[in-house]
Amino acid sequence: MRAYVFPGQGAQFEGMGKELYETNAQAKDLFEQANDLLGWRITDIMFHGTKEDLTQTKVTQPAVFLESIVRAKIAGGAFRPDAVAGHSLGEFTALAASGALPFEDALRLVSQRAFAMQKACELVDSTMAAVLGMEDAEVERVVGAIQSEVVVAANYNSPGQLVISGSRKGIELAVNKLTEAGAKRVLVLPVGGAFHSPLMQPAQDELEQAINATQFARPICPVYQNVHAQPVTDPEEIRKNLVAQLTAPVRWTQTIENMIANGITEFVEVGAGAVLRGLIRKINKDVATDGL
Repeated sequence: MRAYVFPGQGAQFEGMGKELYETNAQAKDLFEQANDLLGWRITDIMFHGTKEDLTQTKVTQPAVFLESIVRAKIAGGAFRPDAVAGHSLGEFTALAASGALPFEDALRLVSQRAFAMQKACELVDSTMAAVLGMEDAEVERVVGAIQSEVVVAANYNSPGQLVISGSRKGIELAVNKLTEAGAKRVLVLPVGGAFHSPLMQPAQDELEQAINATQFARPICPVYQNVHAQPVTDPEEIRKNLVAQLTAPVRWTQTIENMIANGITEFVEVGAGAVLRGLIRKINKDVATDGL
């Protein structure tokens, strides 16, 4: 059985999508449709923008979404998933690729999500840090003992790699305490805010209205959602979990483990880079991985 997985923010690169646009008529139509829907030419930044241009949240999220969904769309009949999942932002792509959301609605939600998250980031000085070489339970214990600031587990990426999220002071405290507790390395990440933490509540409140106003359909296959790492096909449950996603952790390790337990033997990463393939191999070195 084969699962298709979709990357999130961080997968962007200079010139992304340009080759697809220039070599495939269907891809060109989709990119132009995106320009019209957004009301500005995101393709100009994707194809010709600098690294700094591409790291703006309002650009990054729709750009990564487009790179992945266009690849899935032009694959046509070759895109035959038994299950799908996406890492954070990638969950929106997974929903669009599996038919739970039309392309237009998914892109609109991704754009609204990006703007809402950017506004939330500006309210509190916050960031994230990757904790390497420590058991998840120990990371949870250490950050859970910090009561004076917001610090939570945010991304369960693979065994020995957990990303924490919170106020900048909270992350600074956590870096020191986790290092003292034996973490191999704690690396503060170059991100604009505390994604997947309670500090994203204003963004979640704003996005909830847009999600609730959007029609969801039953996907063609189970979608493993970030909030609980379980397969879902019910449109209303998908909607509820998507709302919760902004302040809940991304349970990627558990998602891949559950997929494998349910019979998935091959994972195909759709979009830029190979980050998810690397994480999947760390979770289980025996499964097959590929890219689309």
